[in-house]
Amino acid sequence: MDPIRVVVVDDELLVRSGLGLIVGSADDLELVGSCSGGEALELVRRLRPHVVLLDVRMPDLDGISVLRQLRQLPEPPAVSMLTTFDTDEYIGTALRAGAAGFLLKDTAPEQLVHAVRILAAGGSMLSPAVTRTVIGGYVEGGGPDAGALSLVGTLTGRELDVLALLGEGLANAEIAERLFLGTGTVKDHISAILGKLGASNRVQAAVIAHRAGLVRPGRA
Repeated sequence: MDPIRVVVVDDELLVRSGLGLIVGSADDLELVGSCSGGEALELVRRLRPHVVLLDVRMPDLDGISVLRQLRQLPEPPAVSMLTTFDTDEYIGTALRAGAAGFLLKDTAPEQLVHAVRILAAGGSMLSPAVTRTVIGGYVEGGGPDAGALSLVGTLTGRELDVLALLGEGLANAEIAERLFLGTGTVKDHISAILGKLGASNRVQAAVIAHRAGLVRPGRA
């Protein structure tokens, strides 16, 4: 199989080099390019990567602006934001703009490689620290969020099964294998789930799954 093509966008050369080494350490991944924010759109257009690892805070063009540009491409890559910050503001804005993942820069190398594979397969990936933030204290608060429960109440039983696994960060093929379904059927279920939940992407749906209590603590 062809390797997963990755582009790293960060204003710091040292960070780009370090991430490039991590990506290059895996036989099934290939770093095809790296740049700062201002060059990202043209580089991605030219190299057509499967996954982009994108820094949130850059001086020439911030990551959220770059993300919005990339999402307008005819065949946009899966984008995971990379940052040293895990504040609600950055996470919420990135998810609303269409990020498929949100990873902290201190993510372990093997976890980063795993995240790239999941993103390339159509899954979503949040680092554990970020997941705790987006769940919004559901565990500590003593139970599921009422608004999320209301939303998932519109789903069929099979859609709930799919949403729970989506909340664990599984890709379509993994969900299909777990539930003994075809990949196309899983895609149809996810499209229906997003529509019913009013979610613009699978990460937002995963957040709702967590807040509704569909994902057991420690599973995502």
